[in-house]
Amino acid sequence: MCLIASSYINYLDEESEHESLSHWLPPFQLIEVDLSSCKITSGFPQWLRNQRKLNSLVLSNATLSGPLPAWLLKIPIIHHIDLSHNNLNGPLTNLPRGGTDNSDYMMPRLFLQNNLFNESIPRSLCKRTDLEYLDLSKNRLTGNIPNCLVNIQSLFFLRLSSNGLSGVIPSFIGHISSLILLDLSDNNFSGELPQEIGNLSELRILDLGDNAFCGKIPEWIGEKLEILMVFRLHKNNFTGELPQSLCKNSELHILDVAYNNLTGIIPHCFGKLSGMANNFVDPIVVKTFEEGVTQVMKGISLEYKKWYLVINMDLSSNKLFGEIPVELTALSALVGLNLSNNHLSGGIPDNIGNMTALFSLDLSGNKLGGLIPPSIAALHFLSHLNLSNNNLYGQIPTGNQLQTLIDPSIYVGNKDLCGAPLPKNCSNHENPTETPKKRSEAAYEPNKVWFYLNITCGFATGFWGVITVLVLKKHWRHKLFMFAEETMDKIHVSVMVRVNKMRRGREAT
Repeated sequence: MCLIASSYINYLDEESEHESLSHWLPPFQLIEVDLSSCKITSGFPQWLRNQRKLNSLVLSNATLSGPLPAWLLKIPIIHHIDLSHNNLNGPLTNLPRGGTDNSDYMMPRLFLQNNLFNESIPRSLCKRTDLEYLDLSKNRLTGNIPNCLVNIQSLFFLRLSSNGLSGVIPSFIGHISSLILLDLSDNNFSGELPQEIGNLSELRILDLGDNAFCGKIPEWIGEKLEILMVFRLHKNNFTGELPQSLCKNSELHILDVAYNNLTGIIPHCFGKLSGMANNFVDPIVVKTFEEGVTQVMKGISLEYKKWYLVINMDLSSNKLFGEIPVELTALSALVGLNLSNNHLSGGIPDNIGNMTALFSLDLSGNKLGGLIPPSIAALHFLSHLNLSNNNLYGQIPTGNQLQTLIDPSIYVGNKDLCGAPLPKNCSNHENPTETPKKRSEAAYEPNKVWFYLNITCGFATGFWGVITVLVLKKHWRHKLFMFAEETMDKIHVSVMVRVNKMRRGREAT
């Protein structure tokens, strides 16, 4: 019906040439209007004010601008409203009303993202108690989250990201038990995470990145939010260690705690995050919300339209120390691994080639040493690699996908690395690809020569010293010969006694 209306409007516009349609009254009542991606240059369509049966209004990406008209508030009930991706501005006070007499085929949704709306979230919005989806992201809203939002108990989807909202997360959020997605990222929120969020047992996506949250990452994240699939705390002020309870979030596809002040080691149990070891996502979850997510991949921040296609672990820019757990190499479905700018030591795990899905690997800015494992050449999908500013040595492996990674900056800051693409060639006199054992043996060779030489000199000195003393000291020589003769007599007597005993034993038998 919306297509018929659109065609009819275009027809009238052609017939009346350039005559204004602002006073046109359509001879029909629409239930659904979908003019998405249509270029509407005359402002908000005035003819909508006479529609009394609208259930769905979709005007997304329609080049609309200016504030919401006051008459929009007088339209009886519109369950599904999508005005996203326009240039609408001003407050949200003129939003159409909603109701509880929802039709069976239309979910109550309010999509206002990617506009220029400002001021605070109005309390009038809380009257939309029927809402299941609410997206106010990428606007210019300010102030706190109003407490009256707790009235929207049927809310599955709450996205308030990329605004200027501030304050703490109100504890009432934990009482909207139906929430599946909570996105408050890219605002000015502060304080610690309220424990009430742990009551959201159905939560799949929790994105609190790019704020000023502080304190420790609470243990209840893993203990109560066991089906969490996206956990993003990117760029906050969290301190303390990574909680072991995160290992219970086995369905995690994205773990992003980069740019905080976290310390301690990387838990070895992260290797048990089965969501990162396989690429299975429940089709029901996918159908429920195909939302985007922002992740740092290939060294830049990228917005992925479908979160479930990204399997990423980003622990970068913290104060983590210790070795890279070899258990992480069991995460064979991981697409991105970023451990850069920490204090990690030890070597790169030898079997890193088992992470066959990796196409972005960043281990730069640590204290990693040893050789680059040859198995890294088995990463056939690798398109971004950064191992710079470590203590790696030896020849850079070659073959397969590594042949396409020819940027020397990948390896700078490792003074003992050599081979292509670095200008430093590996010397024939010192094979840099030797194993650490061979290198240590080679280093020990000169010491081994001196060891045997010292033994020989010591033996010769001792032997000839004794001979010289015996030649010069007649009394010592006499004593030595007497001791030797007595010793030989004792040995002879002992042997003969033993032989006689054995002979008598045979004769007795």
